[in-house]
Amino acid sequence: MAKLANKVSLVTGGNSGIGLATAKLFHQEGAKVIITARSKETFEKAEKEYGTQFDVIQTDVSKLEDLDRLYSHIKNKYGKLDLLFANAGIAQFQATSDATPEFFDSHYNTNVRGLYFTISKALPLLAKGSSVILNASVLSQKGFAGSSVYSSTKAAVRSFARSWTAEIPVDAVRFNVLSPGPIETPIYDKLGLSGEQVQGMAAGIPIKRFGTSEEMAKIALFLASDDSSYIVGAEIFADGGMGQV
Repeated sequence: MAKLANKVSLVTGGNSGIGLATAKLFHQEGAKVIITARSKETFEKAEKEYGTQFDVIQTDVSKLEDLDRLYSHIKNKYGKLDLLFANAGIAQFQATSDATPEFFDSHYNTNVRGLYFTISKALPLLAKGSSVILNASVLSQKGFAGSSVYSSTKAAVRSFARSWTAEIPVDAVRFNVLSPGPIETPIYDKLGLSGEQVQGMAAGIPIKRFGTSEEMAKIALFLASDDSSYIVGAEIFADGGMGQV
């Protein structure tokens, strides 16, 4: 039997990478899947390629009016949410001496503020027994040159999961965190790292390779399904051992 039969799920940033792989797997497991894409260009591309599989909504999570429009659509069309994968985020590396206020704000507006209100505005729609998965990163606890801004945003995400688990009844919503290590996704083209830095990162992973979006999707499915019913407020590292040894 499908693990997510008839569940209504939302995957933010579901138009590429980990989000897209997760949306596809959720769909295969019987869920009705809504995905968001940030820009007009990415929305139109996702709508053309995946519009028959998913309900695609253009949403910039850093804009509260976009979130209001997204949740109004979900309420009117589906009436509830059973699963939410808060995956949308940005990642760029800059040395602290080079980082501008604009660079700092862009990360915090999306990765922290955007995620926070993605969850808070979803609460009235989340059905009893729903599962929320927050996408963080192994870099929330492992230092890496140039990652100070990005890493701190992901540490905030981990903190949110703890606080929400303490605040919101667990029988209503389960909050857990998926923290990937380096994953082969389009986001690595935007990090500002040199080829040597990327190769060096891979060499420093005990498993000696980057992970795949499909591997992350399987963990998201586990956290979304009843298979993880006794896992609450936890952080699962899927990092090839990068942050563990």
